[in-house]
Amino acid sequence: MGQKSRNNRLFHSSIILLLVSLSAALSSPFQLQTLLPRPLPSAPTLSWHDSEPESNSLQETSQLDPLSSNTTLEVQLELHHVDALSSEDTPELLFDLRLQRDALRSGTIYSLVSKAVARNPPRAAGRRSGFSSSIISGLAQGSGEYFTRLGVGTPARNLYMVLDTGSDVVWVQCSPCKSCYSQSDPIFDPTKSASFSGIPCRSPLCRSLDSSGCNQRRMCLYQVSYGDGSVTFGDFSTETLTFRRTSVGRVALGCGHDNEGLFVGAAGLLGLGRGILSFPSQTGSRFNRKFSYCLVDRSASSKPSSLVFGDAAIPRGALFTPLLTNPKLDTFYYVELLGISVGGTRVPKISPSLFKMDQDGNGGVIIDSGTSVTRLTQPAYTAMRDAFRLGATNLKRAPDFSLFDTCFDLSGQTSVKVPTLVLHFRGADLSLPATNYLIPVDSSGTFCFAFAGTMNGLSIIGNIQQQGFRVAYDLAGSRVGFSPRGCA
Repeated sequence: MGQKSRNNRLFHSSIILLLVSLSAALSSPFQLQTLLPRPLPSAPTLSWHDSEPESNSLQETSQLDPLSSNTTLEVQLELHHVDALSSEDTPELLFDLRLQRDALRSGTIYSLVSKAVARNPPRAAGRRSGFSSSIISGLAQGSGEYFTRLGVGTPARNLYMVLDTGSDVVWVQCSPCKSCYSQSDPIFDPTKSASFSGIPCRSPLCRSLDSSGCNQRRMCLYQVSYGDGSVTFGDFSTETLTFRRTSVGRVALGCGHDNEGLFVGAAGLLGLGRGILSFPSQTGSRFNRKFSYCLVDRSASSKPSSLVFGDAAIPRGALFTPLLTNPKLDTFYYVELLGISVGGTRVPKISPSLFKMDQDGNGGVIIDSGTSVTRLTQPAYTAMRDAFRLGATNLKRAPDFSLFDTCFDLSGQTSVKVPTLVLHFRGADLSLPATNYLIPVDSSGTFCFAFAGTMNGLSIIGNIQQQGFRVAYDLAGSRVGFSPRGCA
């Protein structure tokens, strides 16, 4: 009888403790932050704050060889959004085009990863014959939303180049053209560059390409193909790239004579991925394998976005999370996402297992500069969205818009309160400003929750969620950092 009495007391005590804890949880304030609704931004004016030599002028620079010099460099460049190349379009059209590029971009990433994971065993580094591989690299599919201006060749010709953390191969349009798309600057002519040099087929650089071939002179050819049918083809070569007044020699790049498809505006691409042929990997110790960018919210700031190479790329006070490696694909930057908080509370249905990459390279989370909208695996997205809707009942709902299924009518509002949102990476909790997840989608005051779900197991952290942070890539330390004050 005594034992039964003690068991009853224990049971009732447990019930009381549970009710107390539930009461505390329910009574804890739902964390909100202020959103100042701003309209869709117009196309930015294309201007460069730093004085730049003319595109046909000789730059007086120190020539630095990435393969032999021990000098460490630090370089800062301005970045501009690709909308600046479409200055006559309306804000609504620019946003629609951005979403179209975004859908193509994410779809191509998913296709590329799926094909890489399906390869068994993984493709080894070395000779890869034939032009059959599909690589995500370039200006199609919106694989770069931001571009900069840098010099190519000797003397340096300044060209607009898209930057992309989801690409490895560096390439530029070259004359003579079999087929070239329209670009803002004159086509680069390699015969007028004293530093241009072809790469022999037997070279390890040529064998490092995913898709390579040889011409009749046994010099290396490259080809980059895209899921939408776009392609760039030409000579694989080495050339000098000039960043403001600092030149880096013998950078392997594609000199494209046949570039067909949905390319626009810029002259080529500077690949910033993790693969062996990306610019950070090639320059190695020249910049201590460090770079960072800050992508500004164009609706809230007139400052240009920026890109930094070298030790100065790592801001003080940045929160770092380790980089993970996909055994089947070395281009993308994988990180470990552990959970998400909405309104100051961890969403209980979002566990680390939803974002885990398995031993075959399936799933996981990548950080990507070329994808705009963050895509989360569907169970995680649904749980986060439902939690956000629960905390945003004070806002007037609006119809769905494009890929967004949670939208609000904020017309006439100058300030609203919205639930806070935190992404919990291993070692780094990223508290997002409200403008990084509730964005304008039209000129009528409609704002949408800037995330989407995907049935694919791979989640992608896009550039809308990265706005205002300096995102630092420390490849030597195998980590990525975030600093909310690193854009100053």
